[in-house]
Amino acid sequence: MPHHPALARLSSGSARLAAAFGLLLLASLLVLHLRPAKPLVGTSDGRRHPDPAALFLSLSPGANTTIAADLRALTAGPHLAGTPASAGPAAHVLARFRAAGLQTLTRDYRPLLSYPAGASLALLRADGSLLARLSTDEPADAGRRFVRPYHAYAPSGGAVAEAVFVNLGREEDYLALERLGVGVRGRVAVAVRGGGYRGGVVARAAERGAVAVLIAGHADGGVERGTVLLGGPGDPLTPGWAVTAGAERLGLDNVSVKRRFPTIPSMPISFKTAVAIVRSLAGPDIPAELKSGLGVDNGRVGPGPALVNFTYQEDKKLATIRNVFAVIKGYEEPDRYVILGNHRDAWTYGAVDPNSGTAALLNIAQRLGIMLQSGWTPRRTIILCSWDAEEFGMIGSTEWVEENLADLHSKAVAYLNVDCAVQGVGLFAGSTPQLDKLLVDVTRQVKDPDVMGKMVHDTWKEMNGGINIAVVCYIYYSISKDSLNLQIERLARTDSDFAAFLHHAGIPCVDLYYGEEFPGYHTALDSFNWMERHGDPLFLRHLAITEIWGLLALRLADDPVLPFDYQTYASQIQEHTNAITVVMNNSRLVNLMNECISDLSRAAMEILKEAKLCRTLFVSSLVITSLAFVYLSQLYSPPEDYESKLSFFPGIADAISQPGNLTIDERQVVLKHEVWKISRAIQRAASVLSGEFSQQKESPESSVVVAP
Repeated sequence: MPHHPALARLSSGSARLAAAFGLLLLASLLVLHLRPAKPLVGTSDGRRHPDPAALFLSLSPGANTTIAADLRALTAGPHLAGTPASAGPAAHVLARFRAAGLQTLTRDYRPLLSYPAGASLALLRADGSLLARLSTDEPADAGRRFVRPYHAYAPSGGAVAEAVFVNLGREEDYLALERLGVGVRGRVAVAVRGGGYRGGVVARAAERGAVAVLIAGHADGGVERGTVLLGGPGDPLTPGWAVTAGAERLGLDNVSVKRRFPTIPSMPISFKTAVAIVRSLAGPDIPAELKSGLGVDNGRVGPGPALVNFTYQEDKKLATIRNVFAVIKGYEEPDRYVILGNHRDAWTYGAVDPNSGTAALLNIAQRLGIMLQSGWTPRRTIILCSWDAEEFGMIGSTEWVEENLADLHSKAVAYLNVDCAVQGVGLFAGSTPQLDKLLVDVTRQVKDPDVMGKMVHDTWKEMNGGINIAVVCYIYYSISKDSLNLQIERLARTDSDFAAFLHHAGIPCVDLYYGEEFPGYHTALDSFNWMERHGDPLFLRHLAITEIWGLLALRLADDPVLPFDYQTYASQIQEHTNAITVVMNNSRLVNLMNECISDLSRAAMEILKEAKLCRTLFVSSLVITSLAFVYLSQLYSPPEDYESKLSFFPGIADAISQPGNLTIDERQVVLKHEVWKISRAIQRAASVLSGEFSQQKESPESSVVVAP
């Protein structure tokens, strides 16, 4: 139906509300008279399913077998983005979409990708003679069909220098080394995975003067590949716009481009290689606080006396990547999009990351195809997306978002992401706050894959029962009193394809996965064999994530009233504000934020009331509620400090964790500015939701105002 912003919000006044309801009733009668009734949905056995969710779940029997078959086909060989081997999985996804009877599309781009051209590693004696050659590969039994371990976008370079063990490579690790009188300037930093984003680990070492970084992998022998690109997702040569044919590309010498690349070479190494280097070091003993990573009881931190001889040669080049789509047009609101996405490319075989999610996406496509044949059509359009080049920095999804940004701003309902669908036991979920309640509701409808007779909601709640709520309140939000231990992550990270949708386009997002961590992450151990033997032998966790993902999409595509809960959003922001008041040291700033939050809460309550009274009219308010979220989404943008423990208010997070040489007064000025920015965003969202003209609140300083 056409969208009329002037009619998209009912006045809170009773007279205008009654008049609007009368108009709505008349319009509804006309619609019912002119529009044919939506067909009932049935199955081949003659049962009727007017509820799309019931029909979707009725198609579960045998789905785990189909998912397993798709995963086996997708992981038959390595398929690194931009290489010839990546064509096979792309063709498989396209064929399965078409077999489901869905409309299909593809979109190709040519971004700048990064591959290894050569590497060497050795230990030398102090006089330069060879002590030992060290392997740069994974163990021999892992095979040789995949790309050697490397860091994408690490620059070519080399070093012959003393090594220093820096544990996880965090700020606190360097401070511990400083207390021992040990620095990394002019030396090779040897770190162990686990210190956050690897690109941040390399950048931190470079800031302290290291000439190269080696990051140890898993104790089981895997070597973790990955990107070290800095500065957000997307093609590094087209920051902010899509790398379409004829698009401007910035040069590698451009200042903004250069900031995205690390300044020193780096490489992942095996656990065994890291131990060999550390055992060659002299200097102080490794203190207790630096033994969290390598587990060497009698090692030393260095430097030297042995020298590390390290060289790396990078091959940067433009390469073609392909996104694959399936589209199901909505029958009533075809220009409203519910988007499901998963990336397809992998460093090696990718059974966990990402093709467990790809196989789940294909099963959703198959079920939706059967539902279409049965007579069902979604109210809003559903788009299934298979992204490429995620591993290089969410490039496929980011370029598509940048190319379609204007449409997505006004038409996207939500983006539902699944990356590593299954990597272990237990559901883990993140979302933007207005989707919390929907997420929890859906988990009550899906059978738990590991505990007979229970639903996912039950075991999800029990799994989080041991978490200390006080400890995680800075990062997570407890959804409700009856589900106190359900922890839903706030998506401030930028490590999967929701990043561009949330942080660039301001679209509500959900991210789902089973299992907290996988020891074969980005290694050759990420194979179908591991999944079949250890990860999910019966593929029942795959089935559960498929059903949660699919039901979320159906609710968002078919509910007459979009299931957004902005009251939860307001409550969440209030929780965040309460958590940081101790560092504000300014009651007027706190009062300003609280006022804006109160306005947002009142506007959210009015929406809930209007939705109950006038559900059909509320559907046409999508553009307005989406615009409100564009303002609010910046509250969860990633902070510049990759080690920050705050997953909200990024400006405040950086002001707290990166004070530099600021005095207390200067720090308060920075905090004040960030509070004003947050307050403006909240007030703008409140004004949009209330349908009123932009409001203006006076700031704590009489000469300055906080305006939306």
